[in-house]
Amino acid sequence: MRIKTAHKVLIASAIAFFIFFGIWELKNYAKTGEIGALGIGLLSVLVAAGFVIYFRSLKYKDF
Repeated sequence: MRIKTAHKVLIASAIAFFIFFGIWELKNYAKTGEIGALGIGLLSVLVAAGFVIYFRSLKYKDF
């Protein structure tokens, strides 16, 4: 397996994790109303969006 392929697999799994975790925390906020859960949920979704942008930029990089 090439390093670029392994890197893409790891980034894709991080995207899936942060989306899942963000949704889980947002559901927790809906149940409990805790502001911390809202912050963590939104931050997780933003991190996932950042990873998506990075993942798409890998198309143009060669390593």
